[in-house]
Amino acid sequence: MHPKALLDACAVLVGQVLKLEHPADAVVSRHFREHRELGQRERATLAETVYAVLRYKLRFEHFAGSGSGPRERRLAILGFSGDGDFLRSALSPAEKTWLDACQQVPEAELSERHRHNLPDWVVPPLKAQLGEEGFWALAGSLLQGAPLDLRVNALTDKREDVRKELSLAGIPSELTPYSPWGLRVQDKPALTRLDAFARGAIEVQDEGSQLLALITDARRGQMVVDFCAGAGGKTLALGAAMRSTGRLYALDVSAHRLDQLKPRLARSKLSNVHPVAIAHERDDRVKRLAGKVDRVLVDAPCSGLGTLRRNPDLKWRQKPADVAELQVRQQAILASAARLLKPGGRLIYATCSILPDENEQVAEAFSAAHPGLKPLPVQGLLEQARVAQAASLCSAGGLHLRLWPHLHGTDGFFAAAWEKPGG
Repeated sequence: MHPKALLDACAVLVGQVLKLEHPADAVVSRHFREHRELGQRERATLAETVYAVLRYKLRFEHFAGSGSGPRERRLAILGFSGDGDFLRSALSPAEKTWLDACQQVPEAELSERHRHNLPDWVVPPLKAQLGEEGFWALAGSLLQGAPLDLRVNALTDKREDVRKELSLAGIPSELTPYSPWGLRVQDKPALTRLDAFARGAIEVQDEGSQLLALITDARRGQMVVDFCAGAGGKTLALGAAMRSTGRLYALDVSAHRLDQLKPRLARSKLSNVHPVAIAHERDDRVKRLAGKVDRVLVDAPCSGLGTLRRNPDLKWRQKPADVAELQVRQQAILASAARLLKPGGRLIYATCSILPDENEQVAEAFSAAHPGLKPLPVQGLLEQARVAQAASLCSAGGLHLRLWPHLHGTDGFFAAAWEKPGG
C-alpha cells in the first residue's frame, strides 16, 4: 500500500477506536473483516499504530495540539508503527517539521501525566500501594506490549515436549518462572496453524491466570465450580488438574462467552466440564449446588486495569463510578458463591485489577460479613503447589496474591482464599 494511503487508513481506524464505544480489539477485528484487501503487514501496522495511540494518548494529544490537520491524522502520525522513512514520505513539509519538533522534546520536560499516560483518578491509589519509585516502574511497564503466555495441557502433554515442538516450528519459547504449565513466546506467531493448537496441547493464558488454577487446587474426583467462567481459560486449566475426573461446572451469565468455550473444550480432551448459562448469581441452577462443592473459583467481573499492556483502551473506557458499581457486584457474586461450599471446601476470589477497591477492600468486607469462613494465606497455597518464590508473589504477610507487570512479568492479578471449616 502507498505510504499516504496507509497513513490515511491508520487515521480512519484511530478515529473509530477513540470513540471508545466498544473494546479496541473488537473495533480492529471488525475493521479488518470489512477490509479484507489489507495484507498481513498492513494489518500489523494499523493495529500497532492504534495501540500506540491508546497507550500514549495523553502525550500524543498534548503534542497534537501544536499541529494542524485532522486530529486523528496527527495522532496516527505520532503513533505510526513502522519505518520512519516510510512514514515521512507520506507527510507534508509542515507535518515533517512538526513531527521533528515533537520527537525532540525530552521526556524529562513533560508533565507527569504526559509521562505516565494514565487517567488522573488511578494514580493516587497506585502510588499509595507502590510508592513513587514503584509507581513509575509500573507506569513504564504498562506502556509496553505484553509477551504471549501459553498453558500446556497437562492432561495430554508435557511442557518440555511442547517446547521442543514449538522450536521445530520456528517458535522459540521460555519456561514461565512460576507456573509449571507455562511457556512464554515473543511476537504473535500464528498458533492456530500448529498441530499443538489443533490437538489441544496449548492454550493462550497469562501466567498469572494459570496461578489462579494452582491456588484453587482442584483435584481428582472433586466437584468444582468456575463461577465466572467466561470463555473458559481457567476452566480448562482446572479440568486438566482434575485429570478429567469429577464434575466441573463452568457458570457464566453470558451464553455467548460460554459458546466460545465449546471448541476449546473439544480440543482439550476433557470430559468432566459442564457449561451452564445462568441468569444471575442467585439463579436456581446455582442454588441447587449449595453445600455440595469442594472448590469455587470466582474470577470476578472487574475493571481489567491489570491487563493494560494488552488492552490499553480500558484505562480510557473505565471511570470511578464503574469501579464503584463493580465493587457492589463483586460482593454479591462472592456471597452467592460462598453458599456452594461444603465443609472443607475452598473459595477463591480473583480479579485482573490493580485497584485496592476491587481487591483488598472486597476481600476484607467479605471476611467481615462471613466470620464462619477461614481466610487462607495464599503464600502457603502456592508453596504447597511448589511455586517458586511464592512469597514474592504475595502481599506483605502472604495473605493475598498480588501480581504486578513490572515485578512479575504477568498481568496484574489479585487473589484471596477462604476455607469452610469441617469436612
